[in-house]
Amino acid sequence: MNHFEVFNETKEKLDLEEEKKIIEYALKYKKLNNVEFNVIFVDKKTIRQINKQYRNIDRETDVISFALEDGDINVSFDFGRLLGDIYICVDKMKEQAKEYGHSEKREMAFLTVHGLLHLLGYDHMTKEEEEIMFKEQELILDGYGITR
Repeated sequence: MNHFEVFNETKEKLDLEEEKKIIEYALKYKKLNNVEFNVIFVDKKTIRQINKQYRNIDRETDVISFALEDGDINVSFDFGRLLGDIYICVDKMKEQAKEYGHSEKREMAFLTVHGLLHLLGYDHMTKEEEEIMFKEQELILDGYGITR
C-alpha cells in the first residue's frame, strides 16, 4: 500500500482531494506499491530559500524534488520504499497556468507528476532524458484526463 501526505503551507485554497487523486492515478500508472513520499505546497519566498540553500540558485522555481534514492541506491524499509519530498510553489503554479493558457488544475497535476518522476529517477539534463521524461508525464496526464 502506498502512503503519501499532501501539505499546504500557504494561505491559498487548493483542491487537495484532486491532488490526491492525481497522485493515486500516477502511482497506479507506474505500478508502484509500498512507496512513501510527501508533497508540500509553499509560497515563492519559501521555494526561493529552499532553492538557494540546496541548489545554490537564488531564485524562485516551480517544483523541487528531493529524491532519497539515487541510481542503484534504494531506500527500503519493512513498509516499502521511501522516495522523498516534492515542493511545489503555488505562486509559480498559478503564474504558469496563466502563461501557458491552461487551468491551475492541469498545472498542479503537471508539477506533481514532474516531481514524482524526479523522485523515481527521471531527469531532463539531456535531450534524450527530457524526451523520455516529458513523454511519460504526458501519458500520465492524458490517462488521467488532463490534456492541454
